[in-house]
Amino acid sequence: MSKCVLKSRRAELIALLEAKAGNPAKGLPEDVFLFASRLVPLINVDLLIKNRTGQTLLAWRDDGCWRPGWHIPGGVIRFRETASDRIRAVAKLELGATVNFEKAPLLITEFILPPKKSRSHFISLLYRCSLSGGLDKKRMYRSGDPKPGEWAWHSVCPHNLLSAHCVYRKYI
Repeated sequence: MSKCVLKSRRAELIALLEAKAGNPAKGLPEDVFLFASRLVPLINVDLLIKNRTGQTLLAWRDDGCWRPGWHIPGGVIRFRETASDRIRAVAKLELGATVNFEKAPLLITEFILPPKKSRSHFISLLYRCSLSGGLDKKRMYRSGDPKPGEWAWHSVCPHNLLSAHCVYRKYI
């Protein structure tokens, strides 16, 4: 096939992907998101939230992407979304809360997870945050096996912290 034909075919395929993607500012369909994550690093924010006694707020994650475990709440920045807007969205979506946060990240970390095909390269921005509005008490972990989306305050780093978040151990 000639270079011209290949370029034309690529343009057609890209147009099909763009049509399937919808409005990327509102998030991508899962299959398109996973495909994009195989092409470029993802940039995400993580929210380090401490209470007055020094405990760290963690949420339970069990979404098939990682083994189930506690993690620092966070999310991938959408197209044309600021880091500040993603911090606010994560606080609302994962915790039912509002937060104040420092303007600059506390830590910038690069994760490359070689065995994984998708979602394997991240640039993570860890922000120091404080609660400015209450947590959704219905999502609070109480006992037994945690359920996806539940949150709990932790005095020490839990043994079942997501492996990708082990880099944050000294902050928890």
